[in-house]
Amino acid sequence: MTSASQDQQAYAARKVTLVGLVVNVINAVIKIVVGFWANSYALIADGIHSASDMLSDILVLVASHYGRQQPDKDHPYGHDRYETLATLILGALLIAVAGALVWDSMMRLLTPRELVTPGAIALIVALASIASKEWIYRYTLRIARQINSRLLEGNAWHHRTDSLSSIVVFVAVGGAILGITWLDQVAAVIVALMVARIGFALIWDSLKELVDTALPQDEVNNLRATALTIPGVRDVHDLRSRRMANRTLLDIHLQVDPHISVTEGHEVGAWVARLLRKQNDHISDVTFHIDPEYDEHLDVTDDIHRLPLRPDAVAQLNERWQGEPLFEYPHHTVLHYLDQAIDVDLFYAAKDVPAGHIEQLQVALTTRADDLPWLRQVKVWVGQA
Repeated sequence: MTSASQDQQAYAARKVTLVGLVVNVINAVIKIVVGFWANSYALIADGIHSASDMLSDILVLVASHYGRQQPDKDHPYGHDRYETLATLILGALLIAVAGALVWDSMMRLLTPRELVTPGAIALIVALASIASKEWIYRYTLRIARQINSRLLEGNAWHHRTDSLSSIVVFVAVGGAILGITWLDQVAAVIVALMVARIGFALIWDSLKELVDTALPQDEVNNLRATALTIPGVRDVHDLRSRRMANRTLLDIHLQVDPHISVTEGHEVGAWVARLLRKQNDHISDVTFHIDPEYDEHLDVTDDIHRLPLRPDAVAQLNERWQGEPLFEYPHHTVLHYLDQAIDVDLFYAAKDVPAGHIEQLQVALTTRADDLPWLRQVKVWVGQA
């Protein structure tokens, strides 16, 4: 993702959140003031819900500012987890508010003498809240999906719960005016439970991200299938994914022909990374590992699976082949690490090794080094130096 696109997304998120903040401030003040004046505790609870929306807007503004900053030395993967932290705090705040509302409403239900009939103006305020919150919900959700922001989408659904709670309040106040006085308190409990539900959902999603929960399996399968469309990819395994706010980071192992060059294998991996990012806007980083063979179930870091690196392997071969006349000619050695063994290819110039001596040299070298446990075979090639 380029710096320009990140700036555009940050601006869009900031703009829609500021609009939502203004709407929530107006709604919260009017609902709470009118709720006290009209004796509607459900409307007061709904006003507190709008106030929590206001706080969530502030959290979104702060998280969007810091979360979309460019990676730096201390945060090489970016600052997206600021959004995750803000979402976690928002969820906890909603649950705390909901618990307080439920407790107070239940106390009022258990003391009927405190129940009063709300005024009709509460109906008008609830109706206005429904209209304004439904509008800001749709506006916020559209922007959230455009910039792929889960925090902003969570905030949009927070707006929607306020709209739904206002519907509950509208029905409850109407019923209370008609004589069912306890309905207002029941509505307050319902609104509080709605607030708690969205709080738990936000916390759950944030926790899944913090513990690096993978993408859904069907999406992983699609990514694997996409990688396999690149020529040269024989198999895909160890595809690991994790989310950071609106971004996805991938680690993927690509099995290729074991005898191609390092540069060709790297280019195959680069093509896979480009295709995955092109077809999936949320994928920002792809780390690929090129494998010459299938090793998904093999712990390649275990000492028992370690093979000697080139300096040690060539030194052991030279020790055993010292004195072999044909071996003394200039040659190029290529090592192939496959199936927990090493295949050795020796490339000679045609002028140095007569064609009739190729098999003789190959047998001689193999015999003199057959005590090396890691050596599987030796091949001699002429004219391909």
